[in-house]
Amino acid sequence: MSGTHAAASGSHDLNVATHTTNAGHGKELGSESLAPQNERIMGKLSYYFAWTGGCVSIGTFTMGSSVVGTLNLLQATIAIAIGCLVIALALVINGAAGYKYGIPFMVQIRSSFGFAGSRLPGLVRAVPAVVWYGFQSWIGAGALNAVSETLFGYSNLVVFFVIFQLLQIALSMLGFKGIKWLENVGVIFILGSLVYMFISVINRYGTAITEQLVNIEGTWGMPFWGATMLFLGIYSTMMLNVSDYSREHTKGSGSSMLTSIYAFSILPVTLFMGLIGLMVSGATGVMDPVQVFANAVDNKLLLVITLLFIAFAQVTTNVLNNVIPPTYVLMDVFKAPFKLATVIVGLAAFATFPWELVKDESASGLQMFVQIYSAFLGPIFAIMVVDYFILRKRELSLDHLYDPQGPYAGVNPAALIAAVAGVIAAFSFPAVSWYASLIPAGLTYFLLMKHWSACARFRQ
Repeated sequence: MSGTHAAASGSHDLNVATHTTNAGHGKELGSESLAPQNERIMGKLSYYFAWTGGCVSIGTFTMGSSVVGTLNLLQATIAIAIGCLVIALALVINGAAGYKYGIPFMVQIRSSFGFAGSRLPGLVRAVPAVVWYGFQSWIGAGALNAVSETLFGYSNLVVFFVIFQLLQIALSMLGFKGIKWLENVGVIFILGSLVYMFISVINRYGTAITEQLVNIEGTWGMPFWGATMLFLGIYSTMMLNVSDYSREHTKGSGSSMLTSIYAFSILPVTLFMGLIGLMVSGATGVMDPVQVFANAVDNKLLLVITLLFIAFAQVTTNVLNNVIPPTYVLMDVFKAPFKLATVIVGLAAFATFPWELVKDESASGLQMFVQIYSAFLGPIFAIMVVDYFILRKRELSLDHLYDPQGPYAGVNPAALIAAVAGVIAAFSFPAVSWYASLIPAGLTYFLLMKHWSACARFRQ
C-alpha cells in the first residue's frame, strides 16, 4: 500500500484521530500534534529566518575553541564550510518525508524501527537536546546577569537562570506559530550582532590571531576531517528530526531551493560563531563566551547590546532545536499534551548541571560529547534514508504509520541490528564517528530488510 492519505480506521492511535488535524480552522498557538500537518505556516523567507535564528549555537563557539592548536584559521574555515554543506544536503534528504506527508520525526521513524522501536531513536535524539538546552540556557542567563551587573550592580546568576528558563518554557508553549514570530523578529538583530562581534574580535586580538592561528601549519589530515564532523555534529541532532520542521514549510520548494535555504542559513552563523570561538580562545585562552565578549567590547552600550544578543540567541536556538524534539518524544511515548511536554522538557534542563559544562576545561568534554552522540545518531540517519529512498522509493502509507496494530507494530529487528552495526563502526573511528557509521548501518539495514523473513511485514 503506498501514499495513502485517507483517514485511518477507528483502531488508529487516538492522538491522531484523523489525518486532517490542524486543517480547516487555522492553527492555534501551542496546538501542536503528531498528526499530518495540513496547514503549512512557514513560507520560504520565514523558513530561512527560522533556521538562521535557530542555528546560533554557543555549542558552535565551543567547538571552535576545541580545535585551537590543531587547525589554522584557513583550515578551520574550510572545515566549517564542508560540515555545513553536508548538513544542508542531509537536511534536504531526511526532511523529504516530513515535507511531502506533513509527518514529524516520531511518526516517520515508525516505518523503519516500528511503533515500539521508535522510542529508542526518540530517546537518543532527546538526550542531547535537553543537555544543550540546559547548557545554552546557562549561557543566556550569564549574559543577562552580566547586563544587570553592568547597569545596576546586581549579580545573581542562579536567579537569572531560573527566570530565563521559565521565560523559555513560556515561549515554547506557543508552538510553531510562536517560534515563527520569534525567529522572524530576531534574525536581523542576530546577523547584525554576529558581524559586529566578529569585527570587534579581529580589531581587539588581530595580532594574537595572526601569531596563534594564521602563522601555524595546522593539519589537513584526520584532525581536519574530525573538525568537519564536530561542526556537523552540532546539527546531527537536527538532521535526524528535520521532518519536525520541514512539515511546517509551505509546499512548492524543490530540492535545490531547500538546499539553498539550509546552506545559506546555517553557513553564515556557523562560520561566525565557530571562528569567533577559535580566534578568541586561541588569542586569550578564555572559552566562556560571556567573558570573551565582556573583554572584547569597551563601550558600555555596545557591551549591553552584545550580551543581550547572546541571551536572545539562546532563546531562538533552544525553542526551535532543543524543545520541539524531546517534546514530540514525550507526546508520542507518554501521550502528553504539547504544552505539558514543553514544561517537562524545560524542567529537565535544570538537571543537566550546565554550570559544569561552561567551564574552560569543559571544551574537550563537550567535544567528546558531540562525538559520542553523533555515533548513535549517524546510524539512525542512515537507516531512515535507506528506508525511505531505497526500500520505499519515497512512498509511505499514512494508514500504516498511524495504526499501532498494523504492520509496523512492535520492533523491527533489522533496524536495531543495523543501528548496533553502525555504532560499532562509529566507535572504531571516534574522531569521525558520524561519517564512519553511515555505510555499515545503511548497508546492514538494506540487506536485512531484503532477505530476512523476520522483517517481512515491515516491507509493506
